[in-house]
Parts: sequence; structure tokens; C-alpha cells
Amino acid sequence: MRITTRKSALSGLALLGTSALVLSGCAAAPEDSGDGDGAASNDFLPCMVSDAGGFDDKSFNQLGFEGLQAAADGLGVEYKEVESAAETDYASNLTNLVAEGCNLIVTVGFALAEAAAESAEANSEVEYVSIDDAVDLDFDGTTDFENIKPLVYDTAQAAFLAGYLAAGVSKTGAVGTFGGMQFPTVTIFMDGFAQGVAHYNEVKGTDVKVFGWDSAAETGTFTGGFAAGTEALNAANSLIGQNIDVLLPVGGPIYQSAAAAIRDSGREIAMIGVDADQYVSAPEIGDLLLTSIRKGMDVSVEEAVTMAGEGNFDNSPYVGTLENEGVSIADYHDWADRVPAELDAEVQALKEAIISGEIKVTSYLAE
Repeated sequence: MRITTRKSALSGLALLGTSALVLSGCAAAPEDSGDGDGAASNDFLPCMVSDAGGFDDKSFNQLGFEGLQAAADGLGVEYKEVESAAETDYASNLTNLVAEGCNLIVTVGFALAEAAAESAEANSEVEYVSIDDAVDLDFDGTTDFENIKPLVYDTAQAAFLAGYLAAGVSKTGAVGTFGGMQFPTVTIFMDGFAQGVAHYNEVKGTDVKVFGWDSAAETGTFTGGFAAGTEALNAANSLIGQNIDVLLPVGGPIYQSAAAAIRDSGREIAMIGVDADQYVSAPEIGDLLLTSIRKGMDVSVEEAVTMAGEGNFDNSPYVGTLENEGVSIADYHDWADRVPAELDAEVQALKEAIISGEIKVTSYLAE
């Protein structure tokens, strides 16, 4: 365990229903839980605990941490962060942050949902922000405790665009995906991707195959964890053996093994990143990336922490979508000259069709 303090320099819920509000745009005015004068109290201390991936994963945890840093910088306050080496650290890390005097604690990832619920129940005076999980452990459709604000992301929408794009650039007629573990926050990428490929086939009369995820059976290829290593390398190699030429690995550092397998193959295989624009966060694999399926975790965390610091903590769920830019696909970067202008135009039109509701993308957050 590592806890640091510094001055800033800078579960999944099955149905959220109609109560799901965004932080801005269509959001309701937040309830005032403090002085609400727009200025942070000098003793406001925002904190964050990572999942086992750590803050240098160049993906999920790193984005959330950047949001915390930006909020602390804007508020002019210190912050604390603690990394978890394993799942067994979650509860103790939260206990330690409460003891350190944290006013708000951000938990990064669905794996912390149970520990976050226990901590929130025991410490009603502390406010919590849960990234990627609604902390609805009794599955009644609402977050279990009023001092928790969920930030969740309907990444199926952006993955749909990535799937359509992948089918359009594929020369072998085969694309693949694999995940770390079969959790909704992982499979939402894989299923959205497969839906996008299916839509391309329907529109174009083609038969591009998806290996690694079967939407109908809800089964696919998983490594059993989120670490780079032998399991992830084997999964990537197995899919490459199916003659795929676009690969979507979902699960933090497993992208490293996917990239290694692609380079070892000696073939031109495009990779799709997740969470961050990995062309920026992991430039060592930039030449492989067709695009990335992004979650706006940095922006939504920054806004949630800032509101809390100004005395306006709002526990209504935030759902990131294409419409509010909580999810998106990144630029094509080095692959830009290999994406036909007509295909790009179709992807942009699909984005608008999803936003308008003309095209429906299914997911556990779609309601």
C-alpha cells in the first residue's frame, strides 16, 4: 500500500432508469450540501483509491487520477491517493483514507463496489464517487447509500462505432476481441463492438466475422485477470491465428500483451485501445492503433470532485454517452491515411444516428 499527500500541480447496475442524470447539460441542479458559494473550504481533502491496476496503467486508473489532480488544482487544495496491490487491499485502503481525514473518496473500478458500500455505510459524513459501478449491491435499481455518486459509461455506443470502423478497414474479413474478466464493464465494450460489426454487415451485405465474443451466447475469450502476461498473450495469439486483422483487448494492461503478439505476428494488424486515447497515454504502441474507445473519466471525475469541494455534492448518477461526450472514439492518428474518407463519413453519421435514437445500441446501461 502507498499513500501520498501533495499539493496538486495541475456491480455495474443493470438499470439506472430515468433517474440517471448527467453532471452537466441535462443535469438537474445539485443539492447544496455545504456553503455552496463556489469556493472550496481550505480543509476539503479529496482522495482516491485505485484498483489493482495502479495509477500508471495508462488507461482506466490513470484517467481517474488525472481528474482528481485537475480538480484539486482548480480548487487549490491538497489530495491523497492510495494504490491497491490486490483486491484484499480495498477495504483497508478505504479505512485508512477515512482515518486520514478525507472528505471525499473516489473509488476507481467496479471491483471496489463492495468495499465502497461498506465504507460509505460506516462513514455517512464522508462523500464517495464510484467510477464504473453504481454500488447497487441489492439490485433494486438505485445506489445503496445517499453519500455515493456513481459515474458510469455506456461504452457500447462508442464501441459500436469502433466495430463498424474495424469491419470497414478489415482486409481479411475477420476481427477479434478479448477481455480480462467477464464483468459487465468489460463485456459492454466487446458487445458494442460486435453490434457495430453486425451493423456494417447489414448495411454492406458483407460477412465480417467477430472472434472472441458471441453476443447471442454472451460468451467470449477472457484471460481471468487484468494483468499483462502469458494469459493475455495466449488470448491475443489465439485470435491472431483466426486470421483477424483488427484486435480489441479490453482490460487495462492486457493491451501490452496484445501489442506484443501483434508485433511478433509480422502482419499488419490494427489494435483498438480502451478507456483513454492510448495513442497519447501509451505512445509506444501508437503505430498499431486504429482508434481508442474512450471514457471521459478524467472530465467527469474532475467535475464531481470540484462540485463536492464547492459544497455542492450531487449523488445523482452520471451516465456517459455519445451525446454528452462521456464516451467517444479517438482520432485515427497514424491510421488516418488508411481509413477511407467515405468510411469515416459513415462513422460520423452513425454517431449522430445513435445520439438521435435512430440506431439503438443495446447494453445494460441503455435504459
